Amino acid sequence: MASTMLQLPFRRTHQVSLAKAIRQYISTKYDQHPEMFTSDLDAIDQLRADAVNVREPHVSGIRRLQTYAAQLRWIGGKFPIDNNIRFELANVLFNLAALYTQLAFATNRTTGDGLKTAASYLSAAAGVLYFLRTDIIPDMRSSPPEDMDDMTLESLQEMCLAQAQECFWTKSVKDDMKDGTIARLAAKVSDYYSQASEFSIQSDTVSTEWIHHLEAKHHHFAAAAQYRQSRDCLEKRKYGEEVARLRDCITCVNEALKASRFINRTIVGDLDSLKTRAAEDLKRAEKDNDMIYLQPVPPKPELRIIERANMVAAKPPKEVSESIALIGDGLLFGPALFAKLVPYAVHIAANIYNERRDRLINQSIIADLEAMTTKLRELLQSLNLPGSLQALEKPLGLPPSLVSKAEELRQQDGIIRIQKTMEDTAKVKANDKGVFQEGTELLKAEKAEDDHARSKYGTDRWRRPLSDVTAKELFLKMTEIEGYLRSAENSDRIVQDKLRKVDKVLQILTSSNRVIESHVPSSRQATVTPQVERESSRLRNCLQEASRLESRRKRKIEALQDKAKSDDISKAVSKIWQNPALLQETGRLEREFPMQKIEAAQFEDLFEQRLQQYDSDKDMLAQEQADQDQVASRIQDTNSAFLNARKGDHSTKDREQALQELETGYVKYKEIVSNLDVGRKFYNDLAGIVNRFRENCKAYVHQRRAEATDLEADMTNAAMSSMSLSQTSAALQSQKIQDNNRPPPPSSSLGREPLAAPMPTRASVQPNVGGMWSPDMGIKFSDPSASARSSTNTASYPQSNGIRNS
Repeated sequence: MASTMLQLPFRRTHQVSLAKAIRQYISTKYDQHPEMFTSDLDAIDQLRADAVNVREPHVSGIRRLQTYAAQLRWIGGKFPIDNNIRFELANVLFNLAALYTQLAFATNRTTGDGLKTAASYLSAAAGVLYFLRTDIIPDMRSSPPEDMDDMTLESLQEMCLAQAQECFWTKSVKDDMKDGTIARLAAKVSDYYSQASEFSIQSDTVSTEWIHHLEAKHHHFAAAAQYRQSRDCLEKRKYGEEVARLRDCITCVNEALKASRFINRTIVGDLDSLKTRAAEDLKRAEKDNDMIYLQPVPPKPELRIIERANMVAAKPPKEVSESIALIGDGLLFGPALFAKLVPYAVHIAANIYNERRDRLINQSIIADLEAMTTKLRELLQSLNLPGSLQALEKPLGLPPSLVSKAEELRQQDGIIRIQKTMEDTAKVKANDKGVFQEGTELLKAEKAEDDHARSKYGTDRWRRPLSDVTAKELFLKMTEIEGYLRSAENSDRIVQDKLRKVDKVLQILTSSNRVIESHVPSSRQATVTPQVERESSRLRNCLQEASRLESRRKRKIEALQDKAKSDDISKAVSKIWQNPALLQETGRLEREFPMQKIEAAQFEDLFEQRLQQYDSDKDMLAQEQADQDQVASRIQDTNSAFLNARKGDHSTKDREQALQELETGYVKYKEIVSNLDVGRKFYNDLAGIVNRFRENCKAYVHQRRAEATDLEADMTNAAMSSMSLSQTSAALQSQKIQDNNRPPPPSSSLGREPLAAPMPTRASVQPNVGGMWSPDMGIKFSDPSASARSSTNTASYPQSNGIRNS
């Protein structure tokens, strides 16, 4: 059977290593070592080799192309900024559509089953092209190749649907179905070819031969629909309408034959045969109507439009549209490659969660607990406790509690420890400021460059958003970090003031016991009445209760800190899949939104849910405050009773003041050490924030400068193009005149030998050896002679075998 079907060519590429590019990407962009994924890297290269080697129309190639495309969609979310992955996927899907059309072309369409199979293949090809156009191409971060633009893909999609519908029309003719049914099928075939022709005219890629082919087929099936409808009119005794439809049939045939020198001789033969039959029927119908029936012949605008019977649709196979769901152990496309590769955004999300968790614990819980403790200590100091009680109980020497506290400071090298901590913190602080300053300078430099270019070229030509708009988040982050630094500076000054006030006391406490005793005056033995003894005992019990409250609170803080350590999501990330709260959410996002970049903001719901485990700790604050209020009230009442019992006794006043001063010095030392630890942790955490800020600034500035370079190049090219526009227009007009004056082909061109198929050519492109597929390489549907004359048949991807029209 001579074929009038067009088939798409395969796009070509070199045998390059995709694994090599992925390995390098992992080593530079991820915290995991590429050697962890050796088997996955080998597998992706093997899948690519299998897909690239699909050269002939065989059904085994379908699974190979589908499997590779599915894995590319899956890993697209792992490598979201690599546009080459998307371009590779686009080419693979194009080849899958091409394979479907070639399988349809190779199918025996002389039988009903063969026609059904061919129609199924062509519908699948249209579905793949639709999926490529609507789902894959829009995700590409650069302009698609010229032969994958929207108009070209829509033209090819409608062409495949037209040819699939034509298979059903052919089967209806073979099955000798009713003329009305055949007419409705033919009318829909004509519609599809008309749409394909309209889109192809708007494409810069589809060749003239293909455009003429699609246009001729549109008129051909419009004529066939009218012819079959005329026979239906004859059967229903609508003789006037029969004449009108036969006339329109001949008109449509004549329109199609205008392109006879460009189209397949089989199509020309079919058109001539249809014209002959229609002319004979019209002669008979006009004679019968004029002589016998005398029915009015309606003009074409009054003819009822033929109903359409659509049998096809551009529905992608589920192996393409739902490919992610078919990846996994025991599933169609096998286990997911690089499943254990954690996207970089997940690491960022883990850091964000850790920062948010630490902020919640430190600022909303621990800070409140420490504030309560500080308030309790201030109350004791204001009441001159425990100094007044110690002076009464031990008028000579040092109280044991004070001796143990002094020994603790000496073992810790108290003053040296404070100085060293402050020096280390100052170094981290200076580094943070330097990194932050580098990022801010990059932003300011880019903004100055953009303002200069806008001033140079004018806002009508320099049409891109202002830096303040595109870098809004970065500028907000810069303001946020500046606020952190100002707050930290204030905190540093407060700590330094505390240290200056207690420096002399700390010098005494870190000295020997003899020095401390010389600082604390002795007092004479005071008279202890039964009432004083009773009240002092009650006061001592209250102080011990306050001490127990502090100890219990300290243990709660330590337990809370341990809880936070066990809640470190970053550790869960490093121990892949062991506690995958974050990774399970990542897997869900990767499957529901394939090829979409994973962003840290997508984990907000997970963060909120996970932070709810600290609600009970926040509720505990109210109980702690209530317990402390009760203890403080008892201390105040008991201390008042104690002072009343000792009223008029001033024998221990100087000793009380000295002991209280040392007690206060110890408390302030603990506060300073705690403040310095918090400050050091703050600046260490800030280091990660400012480093990410600087890296984001670098990436943003690099992108903006690349955009500026491209924009300047576009303006230069536009200026160059406008200079030669009139010359180009004149050349095109001249070529059109020459084409119209070209003599018709010799009669042998309508013989048994088929018209040569339009062959694709491409300008010479240097091979991209060892790299990925590049978007600047595409196929061009063109004249076959141009391909024969070309010496670029070995050009880099994608060199095509050609598009056959037989």
